Amino acid sequence: MMFLAPRSRPFALIVLAMALPLVVAPRSRSQEAAGPMLHPKVRQLPHDHQGPFVRRPDGSILACTSTESITSADGGKTWAARPLFTAEQLAAQPLELRPERALLQTKQGTLIVSFMNDREKTWTWKNELKDAPGAILPTYAMRSTDGGSSWSAIAKLHDDWTGAIRDMIETKDGLVIIAAQKMLHNPGRHATVTYWSDDDGKNWHASNVIDLGGQGHHGGNMEPTLVELNDGRVWMLIRTNWGEFWSAYSYDGGRHWRTLQPSGIAASSAPAIIKRLASGRLALVWNQLYPEGKTSFKLSGGDGLWSEVPVSNHREELSLAFSSDDGKTWTKPVVLARQPGKWLSYPYLFEPEPGTLWLTTMQGNLRLEFSEKELLAE
Repeated sequence: MMFLAPRSRPFALIVLAMALPLVVAPRSRSQEAAGPMLHPKVRQLPHDHQGPFVRRPDGSILACTSTESITSADGGKTWAARPLFTAEQLAAQPLELRPERALLQTKQGTLIVSFMNDREKTWTWKNELKDAPGAILPTYAMRSTDGGSSWSAIAKLHDDWTGAIRDMIETKDGLVIIAAQKMLHNPGRHATVTYWSDDDGKNWHASNVIDLGGQGHHGGNMEPTLVELNDGRVWMLIRTNWGEFWSAYSYDGGRHWRTLQPSGIAASSAPAIIKRLASGRLALVWNQLYPEGKTSFKLSGGDGLWSEVPVSNHREELSLAFSSDDGKTWTKPVVLARQPGKWLSYPYLFEPEPGTLWLTTMQGNLRLEFSEKELLAE
């Protein structure tokens, strides 16, 4: 069934954003070229690595690059690297992680990473067909039970073209859920799917596919993020081209998605990240629909090539909001970083210590640290 988000839907977060300007000193052209304007309570991280990150039982922090796992025992000041794959594994299947990936440490101490394999990428988009027949960018998951020293159970979840893997969570009941997507055809568009495991990542099962329709190589619904709500439901926020995220809800740990509806959270056509913090609050990082203080942005697409409708690709600002009631209401968004003319998007959020947050992005290479308390006060 195809759902269309109402174009006249009120976007409360946009109104709130206009009331909270980013306070920064005036910048020269040379400063603009040097990097983004940052919120005054945001600091640069002591390293240049991209998330996602996890904290291992020994206290060290782990992340992945395209071919290595990296660990830091000193809060990110220094890092040690080791190969993700053995020569035997690579001989059996060439593997390389794309930058868009998800990483989780389960309650049992198992590390799980989900990724697209860049070594199998085949993109076949044809404008005359408005489709990409046979496009392949497979999605995988693999696990480590020794803190990342070795990885096994490398499982292919599907062969279909996957635009991005963004998130993975473990529920209170121990179900692991990967938020994924796949390209559908006739016409070409993207759809959302999750994979769940009830045995700590040894085996995976697919949910129902969420297909909201659309057309184009960036059409449809894609790049979701996940959080478990206090009532036991799992909430998925999905990127669309309709001016806001769509919500999907699962009542059985991601096995099935039953409720689909517009979220009311105004957003550019770019993915968010949502995380449950140690404080119990939800933190949402995303690209708002329009620049702060504006009510419009140049639209693109609408011809069935990029998308079926004209869409805002505003990614020059990255914003943060908190919720203390499981997403029913949100604080006024704070713009963390801004750089006109450059994309700052595809965020990852990590809480290395309660109340301290690391924000890194795949687009724009932001590497930031800030205090939940300080930003909440804004």
